Amino acid sequence: MYYMGVDVGSVSTDIVLLSRNMEVIESVYLRTKGKPIDAIQEGFRILKGKYDNKQILGVGTTGSGRQIASYLIGGDIVKNEITAHAIASLNVDKDVKTILEIGGQDSKIIILRNGIVTDFAMNTVCAAGTGSFLDRQSERLDIPISSFGDHALNSKTPVRIAGRCAVFAESDMIHKQQLGYSEDDIICGLCDALVRNYLNNVGKGKEILPKIFFQGGVASNIGIKASFEKFLQCEVTIPPNHKVMGAIGAAIIAKEFIEKHNVKTNFKGFNLADVNFISSSFECKGCSNGCEVVKIKNKDITIGCFGDRCGKWNKGAAV
Repeated sequence: MYYMGVDVGSVSTDIVLLSRNMEVIESVYLRTKGKPIDAIQEGFRILKGKYDNKQILGVGTTGSGRQIASYLIGGDIVKNEITAHAIASLNVDKDVKTILEIGGQDSKIIILRNGIVTDFAMNTVCAAGTGSFLDRQSERLDIPISSFGDHALNSKTPVRIAGRCAVFAESDMIHKQQLGYSEDDIICGLCDALVRNYLNNVGKGKEILPKIFFQGGVASNIGIKASFEKFLQCEVTIPPNHKVMGAIGAAIIAKEFIEKHNVKTNFKGFNLADVNFISSSFECKGCSNGCEVVKIKNKDITIGCFGDRCGKWNKGAAV
């Protein structure tokens, strides 16, 4: 019997199954590619042959697409990414005080004291320092992203790269290449620049104390981890399952919710993978906001509406 957590982000969609003992039994990491519904369905196709609907005791959703995921799947509880990441980290180590999280298109910092979130900050404006920017540089340099960290650690003299802006950083890297600097030194300089940018923007004014967890897809890059440790002058820990911590947190929250209220799950089943969903959009004329509302339908049944600020449309959606 398992609890499901689903984290729908701008770059990745993650699905995990936790046992009653909070062990990760299954972990699915997929690219969202701008199509969250398709990503969720792809994940369900992977799980459909392995698990039965009756094995799912509860479902929690998180991420930027948490509302749409909850409507589609039959979620029991919806939580923001800050709460989900904090819960997952505390489940690994109760003493964690700082969470550094860098995803595909955004980054965040979460400050915890005595197991409670006391402060946080997010950066969703600039791509500098995120996974998508690193992927772009990996492609441009023709070096697998999995090897980026090794190149950074091989550097003897890191080159200083302007990391405050993704455009300037790439221009500076190209300039340093033209001057003949080694790839190892350029990549290490890039890692340092991205960490400086993170600490000066996302982490500005925050009291960053150990124990520090580094999670999100970018945590796979040991070069970034090494740069964090160099600037923070302390150890940075990459927890197990660091890529899917948001989904793990959502599953834990679902477990606590179901057990506390002693209710049955709303989970609609793995057959969701075979449903042909149709999405359309319209502009709401109810007020001067003119919200663009997205409607998701299964044949003639409206599954959910999203995008309205006041909640007028998603309140009336049939589930």
